[in-house]
Amino acid sequence: MIGRTVFSLMNETKWNELRRAMCKLGQASPKWRILDVQSDHLSGWDSEWFYHFPLGGYKTIRWVEIAVDSAAQRKILLDLLVPMHVPGEQTDIGFRIFGYGELGAAISYL
Repeated sequence: MIGRTVFSLMNETKWNELRRAMCKLGQASPKWRILDVQSDHLSGWDSEWFYHFPLGGYKTIRWVEIAVDSAAQRKILLDLLVPMHVPGEQTDIGFRIFGYGELGAAISYL
């Protein structure tokens, strides 16, 4: 993120809340991928929330993208995410939850 001023939007408690909610979905839990704020590395898609998602901590998650397979799964996830009041947006793929925002940019919450 060289040349960009970013600020944290999420903390470890919120990331764990998200992770626990996705774990509770069992086989219906969605796939996710992460963009790293320090290296701009985009991870591959993964579906393991319990061990893989928190691997290495949450401090460098620029955003996590969550893919949905159906309209029904999108509704289930939206019903979980809205009460959490996480910074994010709906996308064509599913959802993007922001760990960092750019100074001066508007941030939406689900």
